[in-house]
Amino acid sequence: MLKKFFTIAMFFVLIQSLFGQSKLTIQDSISIYFEEIKSATKENQAIWNKDLYGPILLVNPNTRKIYTNVADSQGILRKAGRIFTGILPADYNIANTAVNLGGRNLAMIMLPLPGNKQDRINLLAHELFHVSQPSLGFRLFNTENNHLDQKDGRTYLRLELEALKKAILSTNDISKKLHLTNALIFRKYRHLLYRGADTAENLLELNEGMAEYTGFIISSRNQQQSKEYLVKSIKSLLNNPTFVRSFAYQTIPVYG
Repeated sequence: MLKKFFTIAMFFVLIQSLFGQSKLTIQDSISIYFEEIKSATKENQAIWNKDLYGPILLVNPNTRKIYTNVADSQGILRKAGRIFTGILPADYNIANTAVNLGGRNLAMIMLPLPGNKQDRINLLAHELFHVSQPSLGFRLFNTENNHLDQKDGRTYLRLELEALKKAILSTNDISKKLHLTNALIFRKYRHLLYRGADTAENLLELNEGMAEYTGFIISSRNQQQSKEYLVKSIKSLLNNPTFVRSFAYQTIPVYG
């Protein structure tokens, strides 16, 4: 009887111990996120011959509280364990973007981050690319592609994306080549319909498209996960009311 009681008592002590260990603070979780992206960028630095890890600012859009992996030179941040916290000044807009704060350029990302680790790394790496973008030789362009809100522009982009989706899902090289050729034909015809569309689209693809491609590669999904992610991403875009900016997030990762 005593042995049974001792076994049960030890079981509850173990459960309480494990439960206690699972209670991570927001600072603990964010510290883990910083370590994840630091490791991922180091493992994939061959993509740009550079480790893209750098200053990151995570912000709660409701409270404006921020969490960073670096200190600042203006006293905005204070150390909290292995990270730094503070309040984002009122004159800063909250968005996923590159921002200068406290004398540093940082990748700003809104909380909460995706629950899926690979999606989380994808997002963080995307914004870190923007911080390093000028040093990599890519200017920051945010061209508007208003022709993609017009009937033919929207139609032929949808056709291009559908062809790309079929190429991703193809199980043999002949089928893949056929669908990829169709995608390029739809793309070329759209550019013929709208003067300057090829240049305008390419400028945004060199900005947001390359950033998303970088995030996609650094996320290190396997082949099946990559297919599922890209197909899901295309399906999500096709439901958007406008494509003028969002298209580049799909086209370049898929072509890449």
